[in-house]
Amino acid sequence: MLAGLILSVREGLEAALVIGIVLGSLRKLQRPDLSRVVWAGALSAVILSLVSAILLTSLGAHLEGNAEAIFEGFTMVLAAGVLTWMVFWMHHQSRHIKGELEAGVQRAMLQNGKRGLFFLSFVSVLREGIELALLLTAVALASSDRQTLVGAALGLGIAALLGWSLFSATTRLNLRRFFLITGALLILFAAGLVVRGVHEFNEVGWIPPVIEHLWNTNSLVAENSFLGQICATLLGYNSTPSLTEVLAYLGFLIAVGIGLRLNALRAPAPQKA
Repeated sequence: MLAGLILSVREGLEAALVIGIVLGSLRKLQRPDLSRVVWAGALSAVILSLVSAILLTSLGAHLEGNAEAIFEGFTMVLAAGVLTWMVFWMHHQSRHIKGELEAGVQRAMLQNGKRGLFFLSFVSVLREGIELALLLTAVALASSDRQTLVGAALGLGIAALLGWSLFSATTRLNLRRFFLITGALLILFAAGLVVRGVHEFNEVGWIPPVIEHLWNTNSLVAENSFLGQICATLLGYNSTPSLTEVLAYLGFLIAVGIGLRLNALRAPAPQKA
């Protein structure tokens, strides 16, 4: 449930920020009457995202044996890639997203009017929704459908409340720190997804384990314990991992660390007035 909650808060707040920026741009342009078009695009994106989540979940439920393991492996690795891309994108584009959205609103109003504004909000929210649908599918495979659904509902509720509070000026949230902390948690979660994907590929023989059980920490943290289940869902904890699982986990974290470092070095330095 905790993983679904964190993912939903993060993705939901990003979507809320996008909608808030678009609505703020319309207010600056003295066109608040077009806010209904923005909400219509956002609602359409939410509905399509829900349909995608249902289709992904139902597809995995009808598979058995090796087909099920392969589906779960690919889903988890793909979800890890989406998570990593999302963190990198936010790390690089967070400074420019507001200006790009405001420019997009102006172009939409000048070129296509209501239709362009509808598709701007639709595409912006749909990206977050499809990402969340894929990620929640991976979470459900690692835990349970019910826990994932409860966590997602709570997370989206919290995101909606935070978004409303931010734009109604009833609270102040350090967004940079928020995305930094959640980004670190998401990277660890993505590493866990990679490990789970490798584990599934070990089972079908696509990736050799080399050493099947590198160690056994079940006596310290049992997988069926409360702490073990939380660590398994959030971090991909396995008390008896194979060598390839451990190498995949460490290699993923090292590669992401190097990538974030290079991304920071490439970012332009702030100009002084």
